[in-house]
Amino acid sequence: MLLDKSEKIAVESRTPKYLQVVNLILEDIEKGKLKIGDRIPSINETSFDFLLSRDTVEKAYNELRDRGIISSVRGKGFYISSTNMGHKLKVLLLFNKLSSYKKIIYYSIIDTLGAQATVDLQIHHYNRNVLEDLLETNLGNYNYYVLAPHFFDSLGHPETAYDLVKRIPKDKLLIIDRGVKDHENEFPGVYQDFSKDIFEVLESGISHLRKYQRLILVFPKGDLYPVEIMDGFKRFCFFHDFKNLIVDGVDDDEPLDEGDCHIVMAESDLVNIVKKSREQLLRLGRDVGVISYNDTPLKEILAEGITTISTDFQNMGKTIAEQIMGTEDRIPIKNPFRMTLRKSL
Repeated sequence: MLLDKSEKIAVESRTPKYLQVVNLILEDIEKGKLKIGDRIPSINETSFDFLLSRDTVEKAYNELRDRGIISSVRGKGFYISSTNMGHKLKVLLLFNKLSSYKKIIYYSIIDTLGAQATVDLQIHHYNRNVLEDLLETNLGNYNYYVLAPHFFDSLGHPETAYDLVKRIPKDKLLIIDRGVKDHENEFPGVYQDFSKDIFEVLESGISHLRKYQRLILVFPKGDLYPVEIMDGFKRFCFFHDFKNLIVDGVDDDEPLDEGDCHIVMAESDLVNIVKKSREQLLRLGRDVGVISYNDTPLKEILAEGITTISTDFQNMGKTIAEQIMGTEDRIPIKNPFRMTLRKSL
């Protein structure tokens, strides 16, 4: 049974060529042109017929095999083994932690995939040893692995775990939330560029920041936040001539100084600053400023109205799901990062 050569591979299409091959075979199954037991062309035949590289066709056939649609018989070729178009993809999410923001990503992935996939979740807790154990247990059991590559060594320094990341087959791996340091363009997925994001988002609000005498980044050292945020903050202050300070936390005994604008990572520090401003009768957005990382409904409805800088977690999950389904190109994609301006600035 030969594929219909009248069908063309669209060179300019956003859909990867290997997925176009997958879709052509699925369409022939749906139309009844291909039935269980039918032989399909070899990788070399399809490569020749559609003027595609052998690697592209092999990737398409591997995708169909992973979905249970085709099987191979040594020395004989590839055959249709199932016409069940509802075959579900199996996806494993390997997250660093389960925070309220990771839950938004998780449910966005689930909602976007719908009935097309089953999704399991494992947490590596920033620990490469835990990831290694998870990979030993789960490699080969899933069609796709979605990894949040946040890792720190025993001294709390960031590390890439690149050697472990490479164990996951490249055509089955998607990176989420951050790139693999020094290998950001090597793996498809959706990431934040923490240094560039904070630099650009502070520039977008620079007219509001100019009324403050000093910018203070409240960056708790023990909470495993990306250190690139500090780098981007320092670079912004240097280029735009802002007096600045980076502190480990908000001291309970230290009063706020009028004219300071605080950029806070942790919710506990945000609460502390709001309480202190009330106690000292300082007006947020006038006497002192506050910008909080990661938006939540509570920050919007507080009487003070908390200005936030945040990535779009829902979009991050949606984009990853679309890459899994093949409706979005499997390339590295930087996720949107924006400032939501409210009264506290």
